[in-house]
Amino acid sequence: MAHYANVADGVVTRVLVVHNDVTTIDGVEDEQRGIDFLTDLLPDSGAWVQTSYNATTRHNYAGLGYTWDGTGFAAPRPFPSWTLDDDYQWQPPTPHPDPDDYDAHEWDEASTSWVPA
Repeated sequence: MAHYANVADGVVTRVLVVHNDVTTIDGVEDEQRGIDFLTDLLPDSGAWVQTSYNATTRHNYAGLGYTWDGTGFAAPRPFPSWTLDDDYQWQPPTPHPDPDDYDAHEWDEASTSWVPA
């Protein structure tokens, strides 16, 4: 099964699944076939971009509210101070003090720091 994100103004509005019978020719998946299928099925839907359920392409599996910049999908920004890294993951301005125990601290946007939970 192939998954496709419907993108409007750079934001994912829905994700639909297209059966392999539609997207595959001679055993090879063709992204454009899925896009054409969805465009024919939903003519006023706008742009479709294939997304990978296991995030092997385009950095992340697209979800509702994710953004698409023409290269990859990014989850919604968790806090205004966080920045997107090259792997399309949001990073805080201050690293987490204990990456092995995320439950021990929570992000405080006002101080842009981690505080005990």
